[in-house]
Amino acid sequence: MPATEKTDLLAALAAARATLTATVLGLDDEQLGAHPTVSALCLGGLLKHVASMEEAWLRFVVDGPSAMRYDLPDGVTWADFTAGTAREFPQWAIDYQNDFRMLPGDTLAGILARYEKVAARTEEVIAAVADLSATHPLPEAPWLEPAAVRSVRRVLTHLIAETAQHAGHADLLRETIDGQKSAG
Repeated sequence: MPATEKTDLLAALAAARATLTATVLGLDDEQLGAHPTVSALCLGGLLKHVASMEEAWLRFVVDGPSAMRYDLPDGVTWADFTAGTAREFPQWAIDYQNDFRMLPGDTLAGILARYEKVAARTEEVIAAVADLSATHPLPEAPWLEPAAVRSVRRVLTHLIAETAQHAGHADLLRETIDGQKSAG
């Protein structure tokens, strides 16, 4: 397999990351947690979410579906969960929601440092992959296609697309916060 494909995919992911992170340059922590739209979406939350998703998908590349488990508490059904009526919510769902918000102690510096570590780990994992066509079955979850598989290549293209999509969201939020557009 040509090393250039890995290089090209990693470069595209790095470019999408750079566009996203450029959006928050010059903001303070309060602005990073601002909710300028009717939703709870904030720039800090977008950065945390994208870092968490990249981290999870790279664990999937290494460990397969066991790295992305979506187990529900005993007695809770997917219908209860999706309706928001579950008597108990799993930790993975709580963590997912918390990734979209600024929590006490979250700072721009801390979020960016974590994202840099995730990016470095991505580079390390992909460098060690012998074949971008290698696949794992997807974990079981109602939002994932049953019995589907994902290749390393498809994981990378998904991460590029998700990061770029959220960079667009971030640009709109930034413009709403202070009228500035990202440098990306």
